[in-house]
Amino acid sequence: MILNLRVDHKMANIQSMESISKDMDELFWKLQEKYSINEFVEISTCNRKEYYISNDYISEDDELLSHENQSIVIEYGPSAVMHLLRMTSGLESMIVGEDQILGQVKDAKHKASKEHHCGKALDTIFTKAIHVGQVVRNKTKINKGSVSIGSAAIDLAEKHMGSLDDKSVLVIGAGKMGRLVAKALAEKDLNAIFVANRTYYVAVDLAKDLGGEAILFNELEDYLATADLVISATSAPHAIIDKERLLGIERDYNNLMMVDIANPRDISEDVCELGVKSFNIDDLREIADENTSLRIKEFGEAENIIDEEFILLKETFKIMEVDELLGNLRASMEEIRQRETQKASLKLADVDGSAKILNNLTNSIVNKIFFDISKKVKVAAKDENKQIIEAAEYIFNSD
Repeated sequence: MILNLRVDHKMANIQSMESISKDMDELFWKLQEKYSINEFVEISTCNRKEYYISNDYISEDDELLSHENQSIVIEYGPSAVMHLLRMTSGLESMIVGEDQILGQVKDAKHKASKEHHCGKALDTIFTKAIHVGQVVRNKTKINKGSVSIGSAAIDLAEKHMGSLDDKSVLVIGAGKMGRLVAKALAEKDLNAIFVANRTYYVAVDLAKDLGGEAILFNELEDYLATADLVISATSAPHAIIDKERLLGIERDYNNLMMVDIANPRDISEDVCELGVKSFNIDDLREIADENTSLRIKEFGEAENIIDEEFILLKETFKIMEVDELLGNLRASMEEIRQRETQKASLKLADVDGSAKILNNLTNSIVNKIFFDISKKVKVAAKDENKQIIEAAEYIFNSD
């Protein structure tokens, strides 16, 4: 059974998502302890946390899955898989059509594979999901234009500040999110752009691409004193900017805007007490809704592609169900072939290479017989013809 546990921007704001994610981690580890889950993929981004689990023993009626936290979505089987296909296609993102989720899913799959807990079932599902995401983007205009959390953060800033021309901008964090922000900022005629990151050389690389300036992380106060706009997107586990930190800086806070696109949050809510205009991922929803309305006509075509690919995925799983049967059958036939070939070889004088000819002959016979059987069993699996599959199991089961 495939099981999906998730919380995302659709049912939780940034504050509650932080606590619900912890509840979901706890639920996962309770399931892990009870069922010894060997196959799972974890996806964690700024506005979603998900687990995909493959386990034949977990019951939908398990009391662990009837928990009281209504903000955790739990889906099984086809519904869980369909959600993943929609997610990689950009249909479940806050910024509809954004490309980042596809890379994040790839990274999650790679991490699970590297840590040896992405088995055959999830590998097949995630490989298909990544393929579907690529096909949707190639065949529709779902991701046309500027679609990312980074570009939405810039749109939000312009909505409240007006043009960013001649403004001084400080970007904190030079990871993937920071780069998305920088990409959107590169199109603006800024007065200055500064990049801070705990690993200085990473900030240097990004600043070089932008024509900006990298600064040391311990120099933040100096640049917070002159910035018009601060956009923060680090992976820090706690807030890095709060009221107390700003109190030591002499400046007019009414002219400072901060946009926090990190999860957990980088900027404490108490900075607003100083007059700072502070926004976080929740405030991007209005920008996201505007983006969705522009792309709504692409949904139908994207969903058609997803439906078609889902049918193909189900056929793949039907064939996977008979792979073990076919493997056992092939091994049984090979064992018989080798045994009978050996018997025949002893009766033949190998002066003219007859043993080799005999081996090639029997191998060819088995391959041709097995090809027809394999082809028909796979067709039966696709057609869900259980009678044929059960007959094949009965007839060819060597036990």
